Amino acid sequence: MSRCVGIPKASEAVRAEWLHRVAAEYRSAALAQHLTLWLTQIAAPPELVTDGLRIAADEMKHAEMSFDVFTAAGGTAMPDIHRETLAITRKRQPLEHQILLSGVEIFCLGETIAVRLFRRLRQHCDVAPAKKALDRILRDEVRHRDFGWTLLEWMLSTPGEAEYRKQLDSKLPAMLKRLRQGYGGIAGDAASQSTSPFPAEDRRWGLMPHSEYADAVTETFARDYGPRFSDLDIDIS
Repeated sequence: MSRCVGIPKASEAVRAEWLHRVAAEYRSAALAQHLTLWLTQIAAPPELVTDGLRIAADEMKHAEMSFDVFTAAGGTAMPDIHRETLAITRKRQPLEHQILLSGVEIFCLGETIAVRLFRRLRQHCDVAPAKKALDRILRDEVRHRDFGWTLLEWMLSTPGEAEYRKQLDSKLPAMLKRLRQGYGGIAGDAASQSTSPFPAEDRRWGLMPHSEYADAVTETFARDYGPRFSDLDIDIS
């Protein structure tokens, strides 16, 4: 197993996490492309389509940089990418409804919490390739987050607003519940499996304890989701 000269030794957890991130970035790129195709099909504003394509390109760059970190950590495997997850499943509903709900779940929720997660991951990261990757990812995630909220604002400014609000009233609570349970489950599993301190060396590579993922969720609900949805007259309390 090789690793770059001058790079501190990485644990297996570091290699596993960064390889997982490679696969996650590929999936994010695919979902951004798919959503952008749908935006094109409904003749969305050109700037939204252009921004969506740029996001897909960003995610591929993130995948490339994450793989660089993985190899710098001594990794030699290839990412396990499940092809069936690299698309948004078309449902029996108007395309506009699916764009609304996918945009909210992937970008308004997913990319908004990603900003806070990557900010925490970067905080104690000082291994050069990992820090370089996290710097770029965090910078881009801010723009990806803003894309989601801009898309939602645009859809609520169209003649379909009343129907879209009904969709959000029906579907948003379950989205928020899934998000809470997902990160809360990660933290709970980690707590039950280990009582030892989180390795400082892993933090240097851009990892953090699973409990901090749950903390980021709490922070995001209070400082992002609540105020942002409230500004759009959407109650998530």
